[in-house]
Formats: sequence, C-alpha cells, structure tokens
Amino acid sequence: MLNKLFSRRENEEDARRANRLPPGQSLTEKFPVLHVGDIPPFDPETWTFRIWGEVETEKIWTWDEFNALPRTRITMDIHCVTRWSKLDTVWEGVSLKTLVDEGIITPTPAAKFAVQHCEGGYTTNTSLDMLLADNALLATHFNGEPLAPEHGYPLRVVIGSFADRSEGKTAYFWKGGKWLRELELRATDRRGFWEGYGYHNEADPWTEQRFG
Repeated sequence: MLNKLFSRRENEEDARRANRLPPGQSLTEKFPVLHVGDIPPFDPETWTFRIWGEVETEKIWTWDEFNALPRTRITMDIHCVTRWSKLDTVWEGVSLKTLVDEGIITPTPAAKFAVQHCEGGYTTNTSLDMLLADNALLATHFNGEPLAPEHGYPLRVVIGSFADRSEGKTAYFWKGGKWLRELELRATDRRGFWEGYGYHNEADPWTEQRFG
C-alpha cells in the first residue's frame, strides 16, 4: 500500500515537472465515475447518431454505419473539474475533423459552436474549433476495449491534452458528454447542463476555469 502511494506521488511530481498536470489537480491511476442520472440502455438495432444544424447536409448513422466511418486512435491526458487527472489514456473512435476533411460533414460558414446532445437530455457546449482539433474524439473505445457503460458506452466525446500541451487547447472532462446521440452545430453559443448551473463556459484546466 505504501509503495503504491509513494509511486503515485513520484509519478505526480514527474507530471508536474513535465508541465502535464494543471493547477489544483492530483494524479489518479483509477478512472472515477461521475455523471447525471442513470446509465441508459443501448440497443444497436435502434441506436442512431445525428449531426445537424449549421451543416450543408444533415447526417444520421446507424450503429453499424457509424462504426464503418474512418477510425482514429489518440493517446491523451484527461483532467476532471473534481480535481483528478489521468495521463496517457488511449481512445479510439471517429474524429470530427476527419469527417470534415473528407467531406462527409460540411459545416456552413455560420457554424461556430457545437452542442452535444446526450441520453436523458444532458447537454454540454464547446466552440466548433475545439471539436475540430486533433485532441477531440467521438470515442467508442478506451484503452483498447469498448467503453464501459458507466463511461459512456457506446459513444462519448473526449477532449484531452497531449503530453506536449502546446499542441492544442483542452477542457475539463465534463465538456465531453457521455452517451452521445446528437451533435448540433450552431451559429450562436448555447450553454449546456452544467454550464447553466454556473460551471465555466470555456473550462480550461490550465487556468482553473471551474466556475463562471
């Protein structure tokens, strides 16, 4: 037990020295579970995912169709507003950037923001630029395995940071909605569930944007 504690502390100090641990965060080797409401059921025969709003053509995929889209695998650090961080997590799924680059989705010139619509009516919002970055993913797998139900199976958004954090802006982990069903592109911003309760609209962990 003590050896594990000292090892975690050493790893935490190494992460701070490498500038990978934001202010106020502690390193964890676990994967804490936090969400609003119950874990929803999943039926692959009826499940669909939709991208709509400020797009040239709305798209709806079945589960099989979604899994046939181009796949991306990313290794990232993740940071939760409840003050834990987890390093070198491996995610696999579909990159919105790839969908746009390959012409599968075409945002209109007015598209500047995105709202994630999840099971149970949960929402969260970001700029569209954040979801089009290399460190954002519509994820189906974590560390080589399908997402666990408590972590958003079958689909969630993940926005993380790379070991070299100059490669992209990140956000606290709540900005990636679990059990994602729709992605709405918008010309104007609209605050999501936690943002409506006073959480910061930008949620940058490096400047501790926890609350607005």
